[in-house]
Amino acid sequence: MKARGAATVIACGLLAACAGQPQHQATRTTPPKPPTEVAPPPWGPPPVTKNRGGVYKVGNPYTINGVLYVPREDPNYVETGIASWYGDQFNGERTANGEYFDMNRVSAAHRTLPMPCMVRVTNLDNGKTILVRVNDRGPFARGRIIDLSAKAAELLGFHDAGTARVRVAYAGPASLDEGAPPVAQVAQEPRRQVKEEPKGIYVQAGAFANPDNAQRLKDRLAPVGHAFIHSAMVNGTNFYRVRIGPLPSVEDADLTLAQVMGLGEANALIVVDK
Repeated sequence: MKARGAATVIACGLLAACAGQPQHQATRTTPPKPPTEVAPPPWGPPPVTKNRGGVYKVGNPYTINGVLYVPREDPNYVETGIASWYGDQFNGERTANGEYFDMNRVSAAHRTLPMPCMVRVTNLDNGKTILVRVNDRGPFARGRIIDLSAKAAELLGFHDAGTARVRVAYAGPASLDEGAPPVAQVAQEPRRQVKEEPKGIYVQAGAFANPDNAQRLKDRLAPVGHAFIHSAMVNGTNFYRVRIGPLPSVEDADLTLAQVMGLGEANALIVVDK
């Protein structure tokens, strides 16, 4: 799972730990385990299949670092946030649905979407977009919404940078035939779209239906920086979101997120918005 700077989150992962790899790559760690016994990840061990193919899997709810994740089918899923990538340290390991991770194919880890499924990932900084196969769980750093394979990050133009502001949208189920298909069958050629206006990066400390609760949290965040309240209508209910930003970079957002969580706001997260 991706982790950077002061916002590093120690997360359970399906794949081996990423100790010693470059800072821009994803950092995955396995759950604590005795020296002679391998502990399964909290969402259960990957299914053992006879070939490289995996199985369709939604999975049961699971908890990591006190955060509950509820996997589900969500055809209306759209989210903006920060993407990271992972590569050779996990090459050849089984993913959460029993496939094999191949850094040179287009795939991704997501916390709750069914596996395998297809998502459309758009780099909001350069307009490039590709279809990506989700076949693993993660990332569990609060500041990331999707962990892409090295190849996917290359096609989207952020392999060297390590992270990117992205929009992720569910695009449909994926075939189980022969596991993850090669790049040519999965990804569109990266193409330049009409470049969108840059999206701001914020740390969202909380969201409340009661504006008084939002104001109290806003006041508590004074030691961290200037906070404001942003109201938005969600399913007919007006929510008051307490945010800090816009922040100039992902690194600044990671640092601010760590400070907010240090004040006891464990559900704080990084969001990307206009």
